[in-house]
Amino acid sequence: MTDRITRRDVLKFGTRAAASVALRPLIERSMETRAMEPDHQLASITENMDTPAASDSDICFLSARRMADLIRQKKLSAREVMRAHLRQIDRVNSKVNAIVTLVPADQLMAQALAADESTLRGNLKGPLHGLPVGVKDLHPTRGIRTTFGSPLHKNDVPNFDCLVVEREKNAGAIVIGKTNVPEWGLGSQTFNPVFGPTLNPYDLTKTCGGSTGGGSVALACGMVPLADGSDMGGSLRNPPNFCNVVGLRTSPGRVPNPPSTLGWFTLSVAGPVARSVTDCAFFLSALAGFDRRSPISIDQSGSQFSQSLAGRNFKGVRVAMFKDMDLPWEPEVKNAVQAQHKVFQSLGCIVEEAEPDLSDANECFVAWRHWSIEASFGDILEANSDKLNEYVRWHVEEGRKLTGPYLSRVESKRTALYQRMREFMEKYEFFILPVNQVLPFDVKTHYPVEIAGVKMENYIAWMKSAYYISVAGNPAISVPCAFSESGLPIGIQIVGRHNDDWGVLQMAYAFEQATNVGKRRPAAV
Repeated sequence: MTDRITRRDVLKFGTRAAASVALRPLIERSMETRAMEPDHQLASITENMDTPAASDSDICFLSARRMADLIRQKKLSAREVMRAHLRQIDRVNSKVNAIVTLVPADQLMAQALAADESTLRGNLKGPLHGLPVGVKDLHPTRGIRTTFGSPLHKNDVPNFDCLVVEREKNAGAIVIGKTNVPEWGLGSQTFNPVFGPTLNPYDLTKTCGGSTGGGSVALACGMVPLADGSDMGGSLRNPPNFCNVVGLRTSPGRVPNPPSTLGWFTLSVAGPVARSVTDCAFFLSALAGFDRRSPISIDQSGSQFSQSLAGRNFKGVRVAMFKDMDLPWEPEVKNAVQAQHKVFQSLGCIVEEAEPDLSDANECFVAWRHWSIEASFGDILEANSDKLNEYVRWHVEEGRKLTGPYLSRVESKRTALYQRMREFMEKYEFFILPVNQVLPFDVKTHYPVEIAGVKMENYIAWMKSAYYISVAGNPAISVPCAFSESGLPIGIQIVGRHNDDWGVLQMAYAFEQATNVGKRRPAAV
């Protein structure tokens, strides 16, 4: 499918009634197929459910793990799941513009039918068997348009899957479509010249963050049960924070995602977004694992993340609550996160006000971001300057000013930063701080130009509370923690020790169970 989804053409049939009419021939054909099968077993998947027929909303807001269990137990069919999500997209997507390329409904229903047939044969493909998944429009997908939010690629259809998508499919997931991103994934505000902006479902006048903005909104609105993403400066944390869902910045190498021209680069990582910590870990179990195509790939199986997150005793665990990190904050954000110290104390943690010395984090992050973007776009800038935004041009120009001696000193500073962070985290197992320094802002504003009277020096300066953690290399998760007086989501960022993604998920789960803020659905639904 290569046409943009519009109000007049969400799915391929504009209204719920039209969707029903369009799907009926497919359903009838599948029923004829079932009639030829021994004992009509396929029909029993939906006809012999233990509970009354579920509504679309009931299905779409099930946890992904529960949904997968019901499919495996033949209490819910993959076709029911797919139909419910297609109808939800039909109802909601035109309001928020989260899914920008949708796989044709007949193809999706055929894949769901194949998943149901495999279920009957006892041939489940993997843990995500039969689940729809939203794929970030920065991740190449075989046969499905991948644009990067750029006019340069607005009609591109790759002939291969990146490793993240390959693993999703190998685990049994069905790619339902592509989710919106900022142009080239740059900045934490999802808008681009190909598809326009994605809107925050809690307030349609506000941004959803970025760059995994479309995926986070699709999750919050029940249009997908799982969405993948990536994070350099906060893109697996900022959008979940703005949209009241969960996103994990994984340790570098935890989720390898070739092909990449910068195989040793550690600032950018891939990872999961979900509506709960349990689903985030469940998705990670399919995405994580060693791959020789990535030189930094962690040699550990993803299966560890399928275990139960419950049951850990946090009594005596030392937790550091941020003070101010020498950054400006919107008061509601700072106060909401600092108020959560009581939650960690209720879990048995020893909570102290403390923060690591993150000197040089800004310089290190910005320098390596300039370097990486110049490496990616430097050779094509001149020929395509009219099709590359000002962010790309700025990074390339600054990247060309970098020298070898300067970068060697920056890397020395980053290594010293890592060692300071390591020593801090030996005393404290977790570091708690806000994801963002601001609340969701006006969707027509490209980025905040000041915070609490402090001028931002560039388009990413307002994201320091997220990208300081990126440059240190620690795993970090965004979990819903509060709402502002105006009803906007506020997330908390839980940072763990080097490579301790499992510990971060355990703490996030305990926090989530104690607060339940993530259960509040958006008005757009």
